Amino acid sequence: MEQQRMGIIDIGSNSIRLAIYERTPEGAYRVIDGSKQAGRLSEQIDGEGKLNEAAVDRLVGTLHRFRLLCFHHRTERIRAVATAAIRNAANCGDVLDRLAKETGMTVELLSGKEEAAYGFLGMLNTMDVQDGFLIDIGGGSTELSLFRSRELIRSVSFPFGAVNTSKRYADKGTLDDKSLAEFESVLRKAIEAEPWIREAAGLPLVGIGGTVRTLAKMHQAQIKYPLRQTHNYGMRPEDTEALFASLQELSLEKRKKTPGLSKDRADLIVPGIAILRTFFRACRADRYLICGAGLRDGLFFDSVLPSGGRLDDPLGYSIANIGALYPDAPQPHIEQVNRVASALYEALAPHYPIGGQAAACLRVASRLFRIGAGIDYYQYAKHTFYLMVNSHLNGISHRGILISAAVASYKNRSGARQLHQTYKPIMADDDLETVYRLGTLLQLAVALDRSESQPFTGLAADIRSNKLVLRPIGQNGPLTMERSEVEALADDFKKVWGLTPVLESTS
Repeated sequence: MEQQRMGIIDIGSNSIRLAIYERTPEGAYRVIDGSKQAGRLSEQIDGEGKLNEAAVDRLVGTLHRFRLLCFHHRTERIRAVATAAIRNAANCGDVLDRLAKETGMTVELLSGKEEAAYGFLGMLNTMDVQDGFLIDIGGGSTELSLFRSRELIRSVSFPFGAVNTSKRYADKGTLDDKSLAEFESVLRKAIEAEPWIREAAGLPLVGIGGTVRTLAKMHQAQIKYPLRQTHNYGMRPEDTEALFASLQELSLEKRKKTPGLSKDRADLIVPGIAILRTFFRACRADRYLICGAGLRDGLFFDSVLPSGGRLDDPLGYSIANIGALYPDAPQPHIEQVNRVASALYEALAPHYPIGGQAAACLRVASRLFRIGAGIDYYQYAKHTFYLMVNSHLNGISHRGILISAAVASYKNRSGARQLHQTYKPIMADDDLETVYRLGTLLQLAVALDRSESQPFTGLAADIRSNKLVLRPIGQNGPLTMERSEVEALADDFKKVWGLTPVLESTS
């Protein structure tokens, strides 16, 4: 498979962003470069509703720079889209014509529903959420969607974004109580025109875009969250309210010093959260979920994947993608360890309760346990842990990511205890026992293919007295190395499971 590269440009109302995606020869996708330029296009609308010439000049310059960056990376295709600021401008057609003429790019103008649909696709393919509301707060508009059983049911675009709300209601980003009440009243009236919004109470409000990502970063900094990842991060409504109240009281200069808040968003964060909390109440949602993916990701999936770009198994896709990014481990060995680990789990789980999303975590760990070998074989467990917690492992919770990484990198109980202590705010007390059990189970699965020759095609495992009897099915090679490894592992396995593994031979 040949290497392929594609650039996606999102001309938003607040920022203009470029992401360059690469498809590797092994079939994995990754972002290899990106750029962001503050545009504040929603602030550049004149009295006639037109995007002013100076803003268009800057936009042309930005697109020229982005195109040059794509050229240097030898991208085969550039896909550029524009959203609310240009969509709502009175001179929209003239702006698009000028961009095409002066940059050579045909910019797609997305409708509000198209913008919502691409944002939904980005979320759908990176999170395992069945039902909920999706909100995308941009600079010049907010898109709200309702989804059930991972199907988009309704969506609507409102002409309220962080930039134009700040311009109209906030003085240098300061939204006093009177202006806040006025804005909330206007927004509530707009929401009332869409009665379906109040008919699905008790669902999560999943947020995409800079406002919600910044909200998550500030909250994580406040509670000293030990994992640097906002995707799939959950927040309680009371935490959002407390943060909003504290930010509203600060002057712009003091607000810029808030941990987790970038200076270029300091004047937009209060209006942005004001929009978010108003919709949260209108939806009668039960919690916030932050999605790190969004419009650009949806455009990417739509451009490169068949069947409308939808993934039925986001976790399986991201496991395969990460594995393909680090292809040093022999794939037949990985597949064999995964099969054997699954067989062991099926034999043991009915008799030994294992919590902490055990099946999903073992699925992840048994496929990714060797990715660290591409950095250093002798310390691959340490590198595997780092890569797993810092990669795009989608469709599983932060807690699940940490358990999976701890299992994949498991060496002994002492090391697992150290990891558990480091990430204790995320990992529950009983997760340590889960790591012990799944970690030793994975070690046993690896031992049963120590020769990396797949000496049998299947495995039956039975519990007899205090033994775990392992019976290879379809043996097609010697088990000398595997038997030695199982015997060496037996004491550690027994300490955790109370069972001594015994490998029988069928030949």
